[in-house]
Amino acid sequence: MDSINIKKLAKALNLSTSTISRAFRDNSDINVATKERILAKAKELNYQPNHYASNLREQKSKTIAVIVPELANNYFSQAIHGIERVARENGYHILIYVTDDDYKKEVTFIRHLHNGRADGIIMSVSGEANDHNYLNKFGTKRLPLIFFDRIYEDIDTPRVITNDYDSSFLATEHLIEQGCKRIAYLVVNKSLSIGKTRMQGYIDALAKHQVPFDEHLIVDCSNSYEENSIIIKEALTGLKPDGVFTSVERLAFATYYACYDLKINIPTDLKVISFSSLEIAPLLNPSLTTITQPATEIGEEAARLLFSILDSNANKNTPNEVVLTSKIIKRNSTSAV
Repeated sequence: MDSINIKKLAKALNLSTSTISRAFRDNSDINVATKERILAKAKELNYQPNHYASNLREQKSKTIAVIVPELANNYFSQAIHGIERVARENGYHILIYVTDDDYKKEVTFIRHLHNGRADGIIMSVSGEANDHNYLNKFGTKRLPLIFFDRIYEDIDTPRVITNDYDSSFLATEHLIEQGCKRIAYLVVNKSLSIGKTRMQGYIDALAKHQVPFDEHLIVDCSNSYEENSIIIKEALTGLKPDGVFTSVERLAFATYYACYDLKINIPTDLKVISFSSLEIAPLLNPSLTTITQPATEIGEEAARLLFSILDSNANKNTPNEVVLTSKIIKRNSTSAV
């Protein structure tokens, strides 16, 4: 049998080639019965659509880029899963770029993606960025850009975030209610949007309950596991907190390791709460109390925002903020002795 192409398939079905193309793109304007008839005939004739050629004609890559600070964090893995799910529903693939919180990598990735490799970008920003104006230098040629979780407050672009201030306030309040009077706040970058917002929730909760604020209890950590081990051990032995609130998941792990080495018992000597979407948090010893963000839903919402721009040709820089709610899951790491 001669090789089948879209023209031969259209002739066999007595339909136009544009109707065939729309059916394979799953356009909503195609009648369901017609689409099923096209797909059945394509299967019968062993026809495979050439999406690559179609994309070239449309000048679309059918790919979106996802830029994240790290992959080890379970939160980002779940968010990427949500993004990929919506991308697949829209006939797109995703490319994943990891900055390792390196600003130079972020800039390089963004510039690289403006060569036609992707149709849009979903990004959780780098922890080391100081000047964000490079994003504005693209002008009207900037790819559609959606921020999620970590954002640049001075860049006007849609974003999906969670109620970080309220969550941090309630997390600190929970430690106070469990009897903690010296609560350390562990943060990687307090100048970053989420670092500042979460720290303010911590400070305001202390004030509400008249717990004295000690700036030494705000502990600046790093992206290095080795450095964090030293920093946290010094904080636990020197500051002697009775509660620890970690702003990111990996600092909770580092705190557990430090307590094990220093023979500090959780929760008898120290109570620990952390932002974390870790599915094995209930299995840790002791089980970890978490502020759990709806990570998969965040990814889905970010992808939907992007596709609303790609599909409607809307203003790419129109501010649009979606705020989702995290929840505190109380476990043994903060239980009363």
